Amino acid sequence: MTACAIEPSAGHEDEAAPAGCTLTADGAYAARLASAGGSWFPERWTLDGPEPYAVPLPRNQPEEPGTEVQPMGDGRVLIHRLVAGRHAFSLLYPTGPGTGELPLGVVECPNDTARLRLLPPAPGGERAYALSVGPRSTTVWLVAGGAFGPERLAELPGRCSGGVWLDRAGRLLALDRESGGPTKAVVVDLERGGEVSPLLQIAADSDDRLLLADHDSGLLLIRSDAPSPGHDRLGWGVLGSTLPVRFPECLRLPDCTVTPFAIQPGQMLTPESCAVALRVDGPRGSWVGVWRPVERRVHHLPAPEGWLAGAGLWTPEGVLRLPYATEAVPCGVAQVSPPAAVTPPEPGATPPHPPPAPPTPEHAPEPEPPTHTPHPQPSPHSPQPPHSPQPPQSASPADPTAPPTPSTPRPVPLQQAPLGRLVTN
Repeated sequence: MTACAIEPSAGHEDEAAPAGCTLTADGAYAARLASAGGSWFPERWTLDGPEPYAVPLPRNQPEEPGTEVQPMGDGRVLIHRLVAGRHAFSLLYPTGPGTGELPLGVVECPNDTARLRLLPPAPGGERAYALSVGPRSTTVWLVAGGAFGPERLAELPGRCSGGVWLDRAGRLLALDRESGGPTKAVVVDLERGGEVSPLLQIAADSDDRLLLADHDSGLLLIRSDAPSPGHDRLGWGVLGSTLPVRFPECLRLPDCTVTPFAIQPGQMLTPESCAVALRVDGPRGSWVGVWRPVERRVHHLPAPEGWLAGAGLWTPEGVLRLPYATEAVPCGVAQVSPPAAVTPPEPGATPPHPPPAPPTPEHAPEPEPPTHTPHPQPSPHSPQPPHSPQPPQSASPADPTAPPTPSTPRPVPLQQAPLGRLVTN
């Protein structure tokens, strides 16, 4: 037994609804908690073959609704259960007509206020990690892939949330840490005993969180209130670059929650061309957004019926794969090819054809950012008129004669992590 107490970690990122399933870093497998007849059971999806297929992994009794599952790189499924106040971890695998189970051990949190959750799948798929968050400190655990069961790897002062892998070796983990002040993203080096380095410092008093990172291009998706104090904005930067973070106006969708969940890989030298998949949750449901930094606009696409919302991955060729489940197709993957990127013309260029009608507010292109790097001070933004984007399949078109709201987005500097070059090489 390992001393450390299923609840999600308390933190800002948990305000968004959890994804419908979890995919390995390479997209070969997925796992989810499925239901049948009111009972819950783990299910593994194989996605790297000619056709996707699901294998149910039920045990002797149904699972609790809050049970976590995560696919491993070899096809087994890690399961995290809360049993008598202790966190139990096992590996599940199909065996003949039944399900085999390999217990890995338990983690016990004596402090009732501590919470523990699985971190996103690590690159390689051989190891799995968990985060235990207490009142004053956070612990990173290796819960699968170790030699002797769950192992305490690092303890950090403060309360941490998030969790983004910054390299392909599963060594550098970015966490969002709050320790008596603003929340800042930091890097934890798991091969150096949990050595911590700063990652994001946009403004002294801003909350700066890392949402996604791409290993190939170094593209970072960030959530911060630096440009609009008290109001979080989605922004982007490039790890290892001296260019500032930018907060595109087109990513502001009133009355909607926008959560990036996948970045197109394989764009080694062109992070601005990477397609980013967005989960958009609005008053009338969820749909898919696609955004590229070079375009400064969002393409709104209908989600496939039964989409396991928030789950998906890009191919290097720019095809978005979205897992879904319906009664007719219990295990399916929709292939979505968004519109090709269109680079905005240079300022002052003469268009070859008469300009189209002004775009609607949610598709308004972002004005060209200034070429200089401003001081790291928050800047005011012109408010947008109230508007609630609707899902593409049921959206009502806005007035095409309404001009876009003027805005002057202002980039802010990005402080690089001292270990950043290890990530981008």
